[in-house]
Amino acid sequence: MSWMQKLYQTYEAGVLLDLPLEQQLMPISHTPQNAHINIVLDGGGNFRRASVLEKTQIVLPATEDSAGRSSNNAPHALADKIQYVAKDYAAFGGKKNAYFERYHQQLQVWCESPYVHPKVELVYRYIQKGTVVKDLINHGKLLYAEDQVGNKTLSNLIGKSAVEKWNKNKTTPEIYKVLTKTLVKGDLNAEDKYEFDQGDALICWSVEIPGDPTSETWKDTSIQTSWISFDTAKNVEKQLCYVSGAEQAISNKHPAKIRHSGDKAKLISSNDSNGYTYRGKFLDETQACGIGFEVSQKAHNALRWLVDPKRQQAFRNGDQVYVSWAVSGAPVPQPLHDSVWDDDFSDLEIGDQPIVIDTQTNPGQNLGQAYAIRLRNYMAGYANEIQPNDQIMLMGIDSATPGRMGVIYYREWLRDEFFERLTAWHKQFAWWQRHTRQLHDDSGKKTKIQTIWPICAPLPRDIALAAHGDIDSDAHKTLRRKTVERLLSCIIDKSPLPRDILDQCVRNASNRNAYSRDKQGNQPLWEKNLGIACALYKGYHQRTPELKLRRDYAMALEENRLDRDYLYGRLLAVADYIEEFALYKSNENRSTNAARLMQRFADRPFDTWRTIELSLQPYMHRLQVINAGFLTNRQKDIENIMVLIDHDDFTSNDKLSGEFLLGYHCQRHYYKHKPESATNSADAHDANPESGE
Repeated sequence: MSWMQKLYQTYEAGVLLDLPLEQQLMPISHTPQNAHINIVLDGGGNFRRASVLEKTQIVLPATEDSAGRSSNNAPHALADKIQYVAKDYAAFGGKKNAYFERYHQQLQVWCESPYVHPKVELVYRYIQKGTVVKDLINHGKLLYAEDQVGNKTLSNLIGKSAVEKWNKNKTTPEIYKVLTKTLVKGDLNAEDKYEFDQGDALICWSVEIPGDPTSETWKDTSIQTSWISFDTAKNVEKQLCYVSGAEQAISNKHPAKIRHSGDKAKLISSNDSNGYTYRGKFLDETQACGIGFEVSQKAHNALRWLVDPKRQQAFRNGDQVYVSWAVSGAPVPQPLHDSVWDDDFSDLEIGDQPIVIDTQTNPGQNLGQAYAIRLRNYMAGYANEIQPNDQIMLMGIDSATPGRMGVIYYREWLRDEFFERLTAWHKQFAWWQRHTRQLHDDSGKKTKIQTIWPICAPLPRDIALAAHGDIDSDAHKTLRRKTVERLLSCIIDKSPLPRDILDQCVRNASNRNAYSRDKQGNQPLWEKNLGIACALYKGYHQRTPELKLRRDYAMALEENRLDRDYLYGRLLAVADYIEEFALYKSNENRSTNAARLMQRFADRPFDTWRTIELSLQPYMHRLQVINAGFLTNRQKDIENIMVLIDHDDFTSNDKLSGEFLLGYHCQRHYYKHKPESATNSADAHDANPESGE
């Protein structure tokens, strides 16, 4: 129960934070819900007007039963669906069962208690009249059908032709827009219809009283306090809470709606005496696990607050959610978050324009050192907000079935340990990564999308896509989700990178011919996956447990590295660059032979190199005429590489490891961003100006 305790402590600390109303923690005995219709009453409890709400989530008072209800007969305390709050729902042909009596009885008990609120009494007075549906129909907020004698009933089926007419004339009824619809196919003689139930529309209340600035009941904190006092007073029997260690009222049903308002999965679930939850070991369910009502409410509300998409703190991977936090509420970097480095590392990137680098320095060492310094400062900025003895938690949740949710990952660290582990991942797996960003002019209007190459570790979601593709099937989605789970252990537990993930990324990056090209002839997805594969190969060999495989790679062209695979990768990049430049000069937009044969080159390098070398001859003859200086420099590059490679290694057809991608990418990157001599710099930079690399 460590995670429950930390979440409970987080709630207690979070309520003390000075946050805007919409960012505050939800009070206990309440639940989030999407509202559809707001009925406005006057100070006498009379109907004034109503409005349809679009995409409006409110926090409404709820009982322990209604907060996680799976059956229908468990009404909320104040705001609820029409089938609960409307006494005349059945009389107007409501499709679903009506539960007004229990809603009415529950509201009556609240109004007769010492904790009654004046606005709640006015709502109670209004619903007793039994005119909710009638008033909404008369004010055009619900759709109805009328028979020959003028009797009105709620419409459950709407013809497809009527919907098409609404859409065409832009007169679609508001209530139809906000409720869920299903298409009902008609027979040969019948029109297709859309079926929806207006009884599902959730009603919330506003009460306009002169001098009261807050008419919306769901925003009135005094109503929240009134309901909490009433709901807490009902729980009189106290038992031992396993989380707090104190005697208090025990929760029998724990909250749902953790990830969103429609989430029915529960982290803690008991089914009374059915099944085999506790029987055979305990007398009742409280002996198996007793958690205080207040503790459970606050812990679940804290988790709901942490993973709220509006806070942009949690990482979501389908139904999976991961979030890291400090009890104090201080900001914590998210290990899986997409935009961790976007702003802080914007100056450590390579864009569309060539960058002139001093030839007397090692650009890779300079960039690597600058990245390490910036990374350290970035982490220090977070760490300064947290005390050394404060703990940082990382929690992952997922649901195997619609009603059951599990904690799939949970760890606690002290501040320095957490930042040391996270820093190690981003430092060891740093490489040039292809990203894009939207550019805007001075007026804020979007202009174009710019390709950038920031130095950073690849995102876990991108690694999963690079390894397994973006095929939209349940099997592939599950595979990508499991891959992210495995990568989390590498990021935060400093575990070695799984070899199968590395091998799959290397294979996919080597198969360049499998990637499509855009209108400019670029292969953006391949370029992205190439950067990911290089980062994983570099990081894998820095933290592998096999000492003989450990080695370091610089984020630069290592001209003195003698490894066979690295040198073969450099040769491939030179050949690719020569043909690419020749094609550009002749205005041809197609793949080079080096690109098409890349997969074969990785499997049989010696034989394939001879094929590539022969295919280069026509292009070299062409360049001898139009740009002899460029060709001479590239021929020197090939000669310099051939001098370094051992003859036996060169003539071997053994399969290349992922190291050849490092050599290829470094040589390619070196060409794109290092100018030639003054006479040839323009041509060198124009070899593929739109490549973005």
